Amino acid sequence: MASAPSRPPRVCVTGGGGYVASWLVKLLLSRGYAVHATVRDPSDPKNAHLGRMEGATPESLRLFKADVLDRDALAAAVAGCEGVFHVASPVPAEKVADPEAKVLAPAVSGTLNVLQACSENSVHKVVVVSSTAAVHFNPSWPQGRIKDESCWSDRDFCMKNEDWYSAAKTMAEQAALEYGEKNGLIVVTVCPCVVLGPLLQPVVNTTSELLIYIIKGGPSLMKNVPWNIVDVRDVADALLLVYEKVDSCERYICAPDRITTKDMVNLLKKAYPNYNYVDCDGKDYESAISRVTSEKLTSLGWKPRKMEETLCDSVECFKKAGFLQDVEGCPCRLPHLFHFASDK
Repeated sequence: MASAPSRPPRVCVTGGGGYVASWLVKLLLSRGYAVHATVRDPSDPKNAHLGRMEGATPESLRLFKADVLDRDALAAAVAGCEGVFHVASPVPAEKVADPEAKVLAPAVSGTLNVLQACSENSVHKVVVVSSTAAVHFNPSWPQGRIKDESCWSDRDFCMKNEDWYSAAKTMAEQAALEYGEKNGLIVVTVCPCVVLGPLLQPVVNTTSELLIYIIKGGPSLMKNVPWNIVDVRDVADALLLVYEKVDSCERYICAPDRITTKDMVNLLKKAYPNYNYVDCDGKDYESAISRVTSEKLTSLGWKPRKMEETLCDSVECFKKAGFLQDVEGCPCRLPHLFHFASDK
């Protein structure tokens, strides 16, 4: 008698229609996982790309209407899942009038809601997407010393500087690891830097807006700051890697490359000479911004691609989607999240 076919492993991805999450869903489907993806509105055309992915069938991909502040909806989405990838988190492009409601609560309370739903539904392992924003901003870290997973951003320092995104990411990640420890849930966090690369979703995300601003040459002068860059496809690979590795633990920095604004412009100009590109100041900010290391992640077997490939694939995607064309009455703007890199 033939044995019954084994069920595919089932996992949940929060914020499934977003930039990183879309690539993760694509990767999971290609590896034979069944995916529950939470989205704000399953019928919204901006989530339609998920259903068109290779391997997406009614059995392998289910969209759940869920907000991270709605515990009941989250519980329904994670039910029956062995693992959960918590990717959903606000990345504000504009200045936020009410940071508590718009950034801090969704990040911190939303993360705890997801973890509680996991505890109640016998989920085995949770991978939480944090950010190097939860690593970088620590004034007491020795100057010149490379930052690793033991370095945490100082939440009070971030809040004093009205850097709500970094404060939220720091608080949410700390809360996630503490929750896992107290409640016997395996929680692993991954901290990507500025994520670039091609888009699967039809709307431009905040980090892609930064690159579009650099290519199209926004109105204000940019500082020649160093940027840590990672490919969105490599972030998806890292998330699945730490999920599947039994011995993965705590946090992993995901930031393989570093390049200044000016060097990025020069690299892009060689391949795409016909854009305006942003003007840069000539100052050296290299020593003021500490380096970070992804050694812990690479020791698990993570192999990120070259930055040139990431940047060129980004430009090709933007060209195809029409994002590099000038639109009358719609000037190119630098997202508020990156205002520190501008002279304004």
